[in-house]
Amino acid sequence: MAEFANLEEARAFFRNDRYAAESGITLEELDEGGSLCSLEISGLHRNAEGGIMGGAIFTLMDFAFATASSQIHRPTVAQQVSVNFLSAARGSRLFARAKCRKDGRTSCVYQVDVTDDSGRDIAQAVFTGFKL
Repeated sequence: MAEFANLEEARAFFRNDRYAAESGITLEELDEGGSLCSLEISGLHRNAEGGIMGGAIFTLMDFAFATASSQIHRPTVAQQVSVNFLSAARGSRLFARAKCRKDGRTSCVYQVDVTDDSGRDIAQAVFTGFKL
């Protein structure tokens, strides 16, 4: 059973996630299988070399995990994360799609894939969550 009745209810709840909100991350889609979040890239997200900070990409992935896992069980926290950064972003927007791979009694596993608006694969992570 879903924790949120609809996308607007989830968006209202996650407005309290100020770090993600002030970073420009938005929740685009949500269902019981996962979520899609996006980030409009700005100067705030760039490192000294002009690339996107790994922390900005990770924050997007973490928010996608949080929204997806909270739709199945709230609260769920990240217990372990493995990230691979694959390519530099070339577009102006990033997308993180979180998909539930296992939903257990006390834990869950999500795969989060990040792409840019040109379709380029940017990063991939596997989150292990603990259900509180």
